[in-house]
Amino acid sequence: MNSIKEICEVLREKERILILPHVNMDGDALGSAVALTRALRIMNKEAYVLLEDEIPLNISFLKGDYTTYDENILDPDLVICIDCGAVDRFSMRKDVFLNAPLTMCIDHHPTSKGIADLNYIDGDSPATGQIVFLILKELGIIYDKEIGEAIFCAITTDTGNFQYSSTNKQSFEIAAQLMDWGIDLNKVSVEVYQNERLERIMIENKVLSTTVTVGKGKGAIAYVTQDMLKETGADMSETEDCVSILRNIRGVEFAAFIKENEDRTCKVSMRAKTYGNVAKIASKYNGGGHTKASGFSLDLDLSKAFEIVKEEILSAIEDD
Repeated sequence: MNSIKEICEVLREKERILILPHVNMDGDALGSAVALTRALRIMNKEAYVLLEDEIPLNISFLKGDYTTYDENILDPDLVICIDCGAVDRFSMRKDVFLNAPLTMCIDHHPTSKGIADLNYIDGDSPATGQIVFLILKELGIIYDKEIGEAIFCAITTDTGNFQYSSTNKQSFEIAAQLMDWGIDLNKVSVEVYQNERLERIMIENKVLSTTVTVGKGKGAIAYVTQDMLKETGADMSETEDCVSILRNIRGVEFAAFIKENEDRTCKVSMRAKTYGNVAKIASKYNGGGHTKASGFSLDLDLSKAFEIVKEEILSAIEDD
């Protein structure tokens, strides 16, 4: 594991940098990437956030001219994966990463294994955005409103608007410092939390109608199918909050949301509320994440995936 000082020494040295957030990016992934990219440009570096999928509507305000889908936009001397620690989290861009002369990983997922030449992974940090803030302070980049809004987006989304158990004292301290940077808190909050398409509300209604509770109400499972997406006109990215809605149900400790892929395999997102450990479940299926928020893939159809998830939740309830 490298130190923040070592990470910053390399960032000062390199001139052409690509940053790769994970696929199905969230506010922490894109916010951290954009904040770091803008900081590098302030340092007169060539830097871009390289993407492979569409930016969700509620965080699209971040993109500016920082994002690109062009792998050949520059010849990087450094490629950074951010908010992820596995190549399969950016599979369509993996060659850019693997063929880079130097690689770096900046992440906060405890299951990250350090896949780069330089790695800074803090599994205790509630958001990669907090790590990026510390890196920027070491680099001497402060009092930039645009960077501040990107970091605030990163922190507020990955802490559940400062509600998740991972939220720590530093989260609030950084948010207070970002206010001093002149960020427009209301603008960011409206973009992130009050900017939904009608199609999103419709798909959430359909998803919630599939909810099944197990283990005397301690577990809740729901799913989305490709047909449901077609019926509502929604994108899969617009179902991301469904698993959190399930967790919000009174008495539920373990929540699981199953997404049917276009090839009829499934992705599973899991959440725990207080004492549960869903990372333990995800790791059994080569997935990962955090104790309270993890995910994994199953090369199975929806009905079989549902039964596996149900049995895992029941087993976890019994163990606890």
